[in-house]
Amino acid sequence: MALGPASDNVKLKPGQETGNYGLAFALVTSLFFLWGLANSLNGSLIKQFQIALDLNRFQAGIVDFAFYLGYFFMALPAGYVMRKFGYKRGILLGLLLYGGGAFLFYPAAEVRVYSFFLLALFTMACGIAFLETAANLYVTVLGDPSKSEWRLNFSQSFNGISAILGPVIGALFIFSKTEYTPEMLTTMAPALAEAIRVEEALSVQGPYLVIGSIIALVFLLFAITKMPEVGAEEEQAAGEVSVMRIFRHRHLTLGIIAQFLNVGAQATLWGYFVDLKLDFSREGHWVLAEGYMNLINSLTGGSSDLSLTQIAGFHASFALVLFMLGRFVGTSLMTRIRPNVVLTIYAVGALVMVLLAMLLGGLTAVIALSFTYFFQSIQFPTIFALATKGLGAESKIASSLVIMSIAGGALMPLVAGALFAKGPVYALIVPLVCFAFIVFYAMQGYQTRFKDVEQAPVI
Repeated sequence: MALGPASDNVKLKPGQETGNYGLAFALVTSLFFLWGLANSLNGSLIKQFQIALDLNRFQAGIVDFAFYLGYFFMALPAGYVMRKFGYKRGILLGLLLYGGGAFLFYPAAEVRVYSFFLLALFTMACGIAFLETAANLYVTVLGDPSKSEWRLNFSQSFNGISAILGPVIGALFIFSKTEYTPEMLTTMAPALAEAIRVEEALSVQGPYLVIGSIIALVFLLFAITKMPEVGAEEEQAAGEVSVMRIFRHRHLTLGIIAQFLNVGAQATLWGYFVDLKLDFSREGHWVLAEGYMNLINSLTGGSSDLSLTQIAGFHASFALVLFMLGRFVGTSLMTRIRPNVVLTIYAVGALVMVLLAMLLGGLTAVIALSFTYFFQSIQFPTIFALATKGLGAESKIASSLVIMSIAGGALMPLVAGALFAKGPVYALIVPLVCFAFIVFYAMQGYQTRFKDVEQAPVI
C-alpha cells in the first residue's frame, strides 16, 4: 500500500551501478505478494472471530485496528532504520517481524485469547511497514533505468493477485462448511458450542503456519543473496526538516486527511464485506461472482457444496478482481487525463455505489459494494502523489506522514462496527462520508500553492 521516496531521487550507491540483479528483483517482487496477502486476509478473520471468539462486529473490527496501528507506529522508524543500517537489513527485520507474527497465530488459536491474536496482527503489520518502505523504491533501481516504471507496475501486479487470493483462502481453508451463527450457538448445549468455537479458532492455524513458513524461506533467500544498497541524493543535503512547519502546505495537510479517510473506507468495506453480503443478500448471489467461484473450484478441485459464508468469501474475492481491473483502467486513463480528474471520477463513482447500496439494499447493494472496489483502486497512489507533489527536500517527511495516515484503517472500521448494531445501512455511513471528502480533495483540495514551496513542482 505504501509508497517509498520518489524514484527520481533514488540511485544505487557508488560502485553498485552495474550487475545482474535478476534474483534480487524477484525477491523484492515477492514482498508485494506477501503484504497483499496479509491485508486481504483480515476480512476473513473479522468474520471468523465473531464465531470462534464469541465477538460482536465492533469487537471483531479491532482486527483492522491492531493491523493498521502497526503502520502508524512503524512508518517513521522503518525509514530511519533503513537509512542508518541499509535496506537489506531493514527488509530482513521486516520479514522477521512479519513471519514471527504469522507464527504467533498458532499459540493464539490454542489459547483462544483475542489480545494474543491482535498482538500477532500488530507484529505482522510492523514488519510489513518495513517491507513497503523498501520494496517500491528498490524495484525502480534494480535494472535498466529506462524500464523502472515497467518494473514497478509488474511488481505491483503481484500485490493485486495476492489480494484476490486472500478471500479465497478464507473461503476454502478458514470458513467452516457448516454455517454457524451466534444465535445458533446460544441454543446448543454449552459443551457443543464450545467445541465448535475451538474448531473455528484452530482453522486459522494452518493458513498462517504456511504463510510464516514462506516468510521464513524468503528471509533465508534474502540473507544469502547479495543485495545492492540504495541512497537518495537529497538525504544529506536536505538537512533538518520541521515536521510542524511542513503542515503549511495546504494540499499536503488535506491529502493526509484524504488518505486517512480513504484507507478507513477501504478497511471498512474489505473487513466487513462478508458480513455486508450476508446481511443484504444472504441467499441471493451475484451470477458473475458465482461463475468466478465455480471457475476457482474447478481449477482447485474444491467442493461445490459451500456454506453461505464461504460463498460470501468468493464474492469478496471477485470484488478484488474488480479492484485490480480498476487499477488497469485508471492507469490507462491517466495517460490522457490529469490525475486529479481521474481521482474525481473514481471518488464520485465510489460515493454513488455506496449510496445505491444504502438506498436499494438486497443483491443490488452487494453488486454496488463490489463496484466500490473498482472505483477505490487508484485512490491510494493518486492521493499520495497529489499530496506530496512539489515539496522538494520536504518530500520524504511528507511521504512518511501520508503513510502514517494509514491509521485511518485502524479507526474507521471501529466506528462502522459500532454502527452495525443499528443495521448495515448505518455502517455504510462511514465510507459514504470518507468518499465525500475525497471528492472535495480531488476537485479542489489537491491544488498546490507554490508560494510556500522553495522548489519548483515536480510532476
